[in-house]
Amino acid sequence: MSAYRRFRPRLAAAPIETAAFERPALPGSVVDAVLRYHDEVTDQGSGRTLLRLSEKRLRAPEVKKALGKLAARAAGVAVLWDEDESEIVRVLEAA
Repeated sequence: MSAYRRFRPRLAAAPIETAAFERPALPGSVVDAVLRYHDEVTDQGSGRTLLRLSEKRLRAPEVKKALGKLAARAAGVAVLWDEDESEIVRVLEAA
């Protein structure tokens, strides 16, 4: 009797549902609000700055109106901005 007949074939493992572990994509309105209303600026060198919204700024009426239910998520977002090129380098979100 051959080895092929003695052993049962392996079953493929079920794929892991990664959607359950990932957050939905960050809406552009959150990035826009950070760019418009930021009040924390940290120089990163080479003409780049890190822009964030402080807890106090998140409570401001115009920011609340712009973000709505996304205000809590915006608290963990930072935008790396290139002053020389006037463009976004990277958008960072806390886990």
